[in-house]
Amino acid sequence: MLKETIKKSLFTRYRWGLIPALLWRHATYSIMMFFCILNEQVPAASQSDRIIHLVPVIPFIARHNYHIWLICYLPLALWLLIKNSSRFIDFLYAGGVVSLLRGLAIYSTTLGPVNGRDINANRPMTELIAGWLKIINPLSPFTSDTWQVYLTKDLFFSGHTSSTFLILLYTWKYKQVRPYAIAGHIIVVATVFLSHLHYTIDVIGGWAVSFAVFTFFERYFNSTKECN
Repeated sequence: MLKETIKKSLFTRYRWGLIPALLWRHATYSIMMFFCILNEQVPAASQSDRIIHLVPVIPFIARHNYHIWLICYLPLALWLLIKNSSRFIDFLYAGGVVSLLRGLAIYSTTLGPVNGRDINANRPMTELIAGWLKIINPLSPFTSDTWQVYLTKDLFFSGHTSSTFLILLYTWKYKQVRPYAIAGHIIVVATVFLSHLHYTIDVIGGWAVSFAVFTFFERYFNSTKECN
């Protein structure tokens, strides 16, 4: 049986603890961002989107969409860590796979910025690498707007959508936080549209990839150990 073989393999015995899982998550995030940075240098034209063209841009949300994402995402992730550390570790590994897939998808496509301003096309690679080093600093979301400067074509698929949808899936069985997870995801997706941060297809892709990865991990790597 394929399922039993995977479960018994040494490769799948990844639950060594929280620190390795966090290192995995940061490493995969850094790799994803490196692919995004490489993609920034390639000139690309914006695409037509019937839905996004009907939605107005709200400047405040456009400036603070990343902070809104943090508010909707981080508390829920911390809650899952406290409630069920094994499931949280599963979530970190699944999230790392989503990040790797996202990096490959972005590098494989050349969608131009939704707003049409391709400010990073042909920018010197030394500047982009310097930006990448700032982006992968865990404190950068709280201390700078580097991500707004150096990430304009990290489009297919949406990281805002995929990350909040993944945490929604991993916390769905907990009724006490399910409303918060649903509301948080809806708010984040709304900010994506109101910021003109992504095309509609990027949001759909985020849902599809996160659901596929979650389904795979639930089938082969699911942990039922509760840590209260």
